[in-house]
Amino acid sequence: MTRSIRLDAVLVQAVIAGALSFAHLHDLAAAAGQAGWKAWAYPISVDLLLVAAWRRLRILRTDGGPTRAAWTWFAVALAASLGANVATAGLLDLNNVPDWLRILVAGWPALAFLGGTLLVHTREHPRPEASQEVPVTDSVPHIAIAREEATPAPAPEPDPVPALPPTVPVPPALLAHARKVADAHRTTTGSPIDPATLRARLGVPAPMADAIAAQLA
Repeated sequence: MTRSIRLDAVLVQAVIAGALSFAHLHDLAAAAGQAGWKAWAYPISVDLLLVAAWRRLRILRTDGGPTRAAWTWFAVALAASLGANVATAGLLDLNNVPDWLRILVAGWPALAFLGGTLLVHTREHPRPEASQEVPVTDSVPHIAIAREEATPAPAPEPDPVPALPPTVPVPPALLAHARKVADAHRTTTGSPIDPATLRARLGVPAPMADAIAAQLA
């Protein structure tokens, strides 16, 4: 099964323009003293740098990176190609090429190598990640919603500590007497004496009775 080939006017025009530019670069390199395969390598080097710079330029513009370096090397390659086309249009005697042009042609490989290396190692900026927030609509009640940063809940306040009764000094003699009363109460009732009973037995104020009961516990 054969596939029909459809000619595109733009593609045909690009092929013709590329072939003419290739031939002009070859003729200029040969006239500048680059014989044999070297003269054929020059147009390939210029065109490859032009394409590489344009491709890097598109990538950097898509990713939002700096495009100054790509534009610079694209302009250098375009100037080399355009200059060769103009120089071979009869404005330059190819049988007597000036020394400055021979220097430019001889130094082109190092310049093209530098440009290609810098283009390859140009740092690309990562593309910003798309927001994961999903709009909430009435027709889709269970749609996922992006999590918001959780605000830490305030820590629960501790329960208030009951105020301790004021410390009441207990005389040693009174404490010894109270201990005897408490022992007698335990012997009689089988349970420890409570502060109210201790207060009634000793005839002391409530704070004193509480202080004595705390020391007897």
